[in-house]
Amino acid sequence: MYLINFSENISRLRREKKITQEQLADFVGVTKASVSKWETGQSIPDVMILPQLANFFDVTIDEILGYQPQLSNEQMKKIYLDLCSEFATNEFENVMEKSSNLVKKYYSCYPFLYRLSLLWINHYMLTMDLERQKEILTDALNLCIRIIENSKDIALCNDAVHLKATIKLLLGDAQDVIDSLEEIMNPCRIGSQSAGILIKAYQMVNKLDKANEYTQITMYTKIIEIVGCAVEYITIHSNDLSVCEETIRRVEMIANAYDLGHLNPSTISVFYYQVAIVYCMQGMKDKGLLYLEKFVNCIEEFFKDGNVGLRSDEYFNKLDVWFEQMELGGNVPRDKKVILESAIQGLNHPVFAILEDELKYQKMKKRLIV
Repeated sequence: MYLINFSENISRLRREKKITQEQLADFVGVTKASVSKWETGQSIPDVMILPQLANFFDVTIDEILGYQPQLSNEQMKKIYLDLCSEFATNEFENVMEKSSNLVKKYYSCYPFLYRLSLLWINHYMLTMDLERQKEILTDALNLCIRIIENSKDIALCNDAVHLKATIKLLLGDAQDVIDSLEEIMNPCRIGSQSAGILIKAYQMVNKLDKANEYTQITMYTKIIEIVGCAVEYITIHSNDLSVCEETIRRVEMIANAYDLGHLNPSTISVFYYQVAIVYCMQGMKDKGLLYLEKFVNCIEEFFKDGNVGLRSDEYFNKLDVWFEQMELGGNVPRDKKVILESAIQGLNHPVFAILEDELKYQKMKKRLIV
């Protein structure tokens, strides 16, 4: 139950207790007509009566109001995915207003605030108003700051620190990102080796299933991280074709070895897209088309057979438990329609202007139309 719903709750509690409206009215000292109006939603009781009602039904005031300051993981996932769908079909500002109202309602539910920050940074670009985009990112940033300053969940605070850095980067404040992450991400610190230490500890206490699960998760995330870093590496070296092509060769070996086109088509699609940009910058149309088609293939694979989201396979067969523990349960952070529209916008990047006369390029665009 996401909204206060006193009328239904008071009616349900009264029926469960098997008493009449008149009996309830006598207990709290009001008229039967008052109870009737409560149950039909025409009025609500005076605040001083709420403790009496809560005591009578042996519930908390929050329960009698239907108010939940904390949401379960399943509730948070459902709200997020429902809002994703609404962003794809409804008026943008209406969905933003709805999500903003949820922030006010669950302002002390820090995991939920984190999810709404994710929601906003995955959809802020749907408005073409640049000032509005900045405003939404700033609101998401403020939610992260609230989490960091008030939550006692260390893991959640760490996630909020990284999400805050992402938002700062989107806002163009690169120096703040450096200041907040440079020391945390320092590869020379022993913390970067802690995964192997934990895996060995699991083995020592004979928790082999846990060691297996954690090893798979670590391998998977490191592979995805390598591909993500490779995207930035070829961006940095976009004018040095020899470096780019060696990077492409190495990443494709990893992608083929671990079947990333199926396992995580989202991550490898970003790599193929950046490769296509580099080749088109170099005027190499054939290779640009080749990797742009690989990009489109990955987008289609992403939605193949309705299996949207993160995936496991026969090798990484312990990932599903981890996916379920994630904020979105392995689901994608945006609706299919929004993802496809974003991909089409990507194909309209100015660097691909040299491909406009190519039939294959035109067909790729059509393949992504919902």
